[in-house]
Amino acid sequence: MYFQYGDRETEYLKAKDKVLGEVIERIGPVYREVDPDLFSSVVHHIIGQQISTKAQATIWTRMRETLGEVNPENILKAELRKLQSLGMTFRKAEYIKDFAEKVEKGEFDPGEIELLSDDEAIKRLVSLKGIGVWTAEMILLFCLQRPNIFSFDDLAIKRGLRMVYHHRDINKNLFEKYRRRFSPYCSVASLYLWAAAGGAIPELRDHAPKKKSAGR
Repeated sequence: MYFQYGDRETEYLKAKDKVLGEVIERIGPVYREVDPDLFSSVVHHIIGQQISTKAQATIWTRMRETLGEVNPENILKAELRKLQSLGMTFRKAEYIKDFAEKVEKGEFDPGEIELLSDDEAIKRLVSLKGIGVWTAEMILLFCLQRPNIFSFDDLAIKRGLRMVYHHRDINKNLFEKYRRRFSPYCSVASLYLWAAAGGAIPELRDHAPKKKSAGR
């Protein structure tokens, strides 16, 4: 399953911003996988923090092969050492165990998140161990498919903004200007900025100042 969007979102963004419109035309449809199950999505994102996408995929595959369905019951059955042996840190294994316990005890209801506003959902997710604002925002986008997610903490989105709009730096005020421009379809704008940052348009380059190498 991929993040769902169509002409309504892209035509709105094209009308609001001709530069982004050209990027949308050049790249065409962007397909980003989503996980509609909030429990497994949270676990998946905890695993993926501060590691490569490839490493995340490897650990995730091992987890599914070992546990079967990634749900609270199967997580709680597994020992911490077993989870750690799949390739994650001991701390991440603890976070995942803690999350499963909270769900099992009824202290955290994944179904409740779907009923909350973006800000409320982020606040609720951040209450979990191992979940920061950026991770919560990614869960809203790639699990709940919320339409208006634009993460200031996402380095690739900032890189995409620098590349597409030839900025040397993206500060908070400038970022918020783009958020207002792209709203209420910031999530789709994010998809295209990620694609641009990843090299989907070869001639675009990052305009961030090059760091000076330290002298001897």
